[in-house]
Amino acid sequence: MAVRTSESAQSSLTEKLGVEIDAELLALALTHRSYAYENGQIPHNERLEFLGDSVLGLAITAALYERFPDEPEGSLAKRRAGVVSTVALADVARTIGLGQHISLGKGEEQTGGRNKDSILADVMEALFGATFLSAGRKAADDLVLRLVGPLIDDPGRYGAAVDPKTSIQELAARLGEPAPSYVIASEGPDHGRVFTATVTIAEFTGTGSGTSKKQAEMAAARHLWQAAHAPGSGA
Repeated sequence: MAVRTSESAQSSLTEKLGVEIDAELLALALTHRSYAYENGQIPHNERLEFLGDSVLGLAITAALYERFPDEPEGSLAKRRAGVVSTVALADVARTIGLGQHISLGKGEEQTGGRNKDSILADVMEALFGATFLSAGRKAADDLVLRLVGPLIDDPGRYGAAVDPKTSIQELAARLGEPAPSYVIASEGPDHGRVFTATVTIAEFTGTGSGTSKKQAEMAAARHLWQAAHAPGSGA
């Protein structure tokens, strides 16, 4: 059955966010379209996501402009792309356990929707939009900078967040290793198949899952990149 987040779960989430959000707006931000379609076409979070995308972009753009006064536009754009990417937002969402709070339809529930990058990133943006409407621009900017701002100072974030497959190709070349190849496995019915990819470069291995081979490969590449750039990895 479709699962909707409870009021107590919503309260737990607002404590993690550190901001008060109107209960109806919060519930809307957490409602994925799959849940809405299975429950009489009720409203879902895509309009809030649209608003939150702009809130996120402006807050991060302003922060980059102030923090790096001597960098040209192209460099700032690359930094912004790495910080506001689907991959980056999904990583942030996982740090606050956002997946468990999302209202999902049964199909998405069965295919791992609570851990899909695209769903997690969209809900993060919807939360920024809900915060903007409920508590104002400053509160929304503060939330963005508190959750997403720390990624600005992660130098390994930019290339890997935007294009992890290319990033690990460059890593392999730098280490004098062959170009990475992916081993793909799948399970589940045709309408809900989940793919798992594994990729190895030297002593580093990455694994990832998704509803398509491409998603799985991207997740595996990102996992390997993170392993290779962990403290003490030597990559």
